[in-house]
Amino acid sequence: MNYTQDVKDVIGEWGADLVGIADLDPLRGIDTSPETLLDPFTRAVSLAVRLPHAAFEMISDRPTPIYAAIYQTANRLLDDIAFRIAQKLQNDGWSALPIPASQVLDRENWYGAVSHKAVARVAGLGWQGKNLLLITPQYGSRVRLVTVLTDAPLVADAPLENRCGACSRCQDACPAGAIKGVATRDYYRDRDEAMYFDRCALKLAGEFAALPNIGVPICGICIRVCPHSRQVGM
Repeated sequence: MNYTQDVKDVIGEWGADLVGIADLDPLRGIDTSPETLLDPFTRAVSLAVRLPHAAFEMISDRPTPIYAAIYQTANRLLDDIAFRIAQKLQNDGWSALPIPASQVLDRENWYGAVSHKAVARVAGLGWQGKNLLLITPQYGSRVRLVTVLTDAPLVADAPLENRCGACSRCQDACPAGAIKGVATRDYYRDRDEAMYFDRCALKLAGEFAALPNIGVPICGICIRVCPHSRQVGM
């Protein structure tokens, strides 16, 4: 337990706002690239950095260039922290693999090496919202995530209960009409259960990414309207 807390404390000093430890057993069988990615590991360190609240308040019906720049800066910070975590764990005698924060390996289905959101949910950082994003109690979805896989003997955290309830604000605000508004107790077994994912991907990777000074598949509208996000700093 002391080693786990020491690791968390160091990660906080390096700039992470939230840190959790996931037991990888519940995640065996999820889509990964390669398929054997999780095999050598027993734990995952999941961490989040909070995005500036004001960046979302500037968003109306489309992402802004400022939000796009902040989004990419957060990913670079996360990758730096994840690399340093992996180095620390390795220096302590354990195997560790940092997974890039926003690397898309399959642009047809929009998958990375592993779902940072799925790992973060198991690590107790938050729950899966109706928009498929991780929602944290502290900052809502106004966070970016990264993962470090490891075999270090870290004490796993427990998942949180879903707190979305009957809320439909993300569904009502989605400019692509992609969110179905279906509630889940813990997590969705498939994207199609929660969303018309193709509608979201087309809007973000097509129309929004093509806007001047955007260049990345982002939106931010469902994040802005979520009451768990809006309570932060308001």
